[in-house]
Amino acid sequence: MSLKPKPHLQFADWLAAERAADQGRTEYLDGAVFAMAGGTEAHNLIAGNVFGELHNRFKGRPCYVYTSDMKVRIESANLGAYPDVTAVCGERLFWDQYRDVITNPTLIVEVLSDSTEAYDRGDKFLYYRTLPSLRAYLLLSQQRVSAELFLRQPGGDWLLSTYTDPGDEIPLLAVDAALPLAEVYDKIDFAAGTATPGELRPTHSQWSPD
Repeated sequence: MSLKPKPHLQFADWLAAERAADQGRTEYLDGAVFAMAGGTEAHNLIAGNVFGELHNRFKGRPCYVYTSDMKVRIESANLGAYPDVTAVCGERLFWDQYRDVITNPTLIVEVLSDSTEAYDRGDKFLYYRTLPSLRAYLLLSQQRVSAELFLRQPGGDWLLSTYTDPGDEIPLLAVDAALPLAEVYDKIDFAAGTATPGELRPTHSQWSPD
């Protein structure tokens, strides 16, 4: 994430282009646009497992879970992102009438990769935690059974808990659910190895300077 921002590129312009695009996906940060590469099998399976488990646990409750097609808007950081999984409990607040950009996530889940891990742990988490609605941030390794859960405390600090035993359950208190680690990593073949998924890289092709 080293590309200098382009102040002339507005979030609304990026969003319109994303909605019109028939392939590829980008994220937006304060005027800069970053292309995202596709994920590996492991990346997709882990994200899908989390979505499926939360979907089942939210039945009959006012909680909603979304795949990476749902965008998240963080106005304080002028960011538009595609988390791997997003969940909201209670009222859902959308950016506009299209209802494809949510502004009040309760839980955000990111599946780590070599190319994005530093960003997911560092600046991106810094941006995410400026959201008053966010109560939990879950990072999942695709190299091994490993979950890192950050929970917002009443005073505003974030408490980190780690889970590495397949018999563990991840207590997502923010959405009143628990994720069995064995289900999160169901069908994941670590011996097969993983390529680099979800890579963010600057793009100049979609946006040209005035």
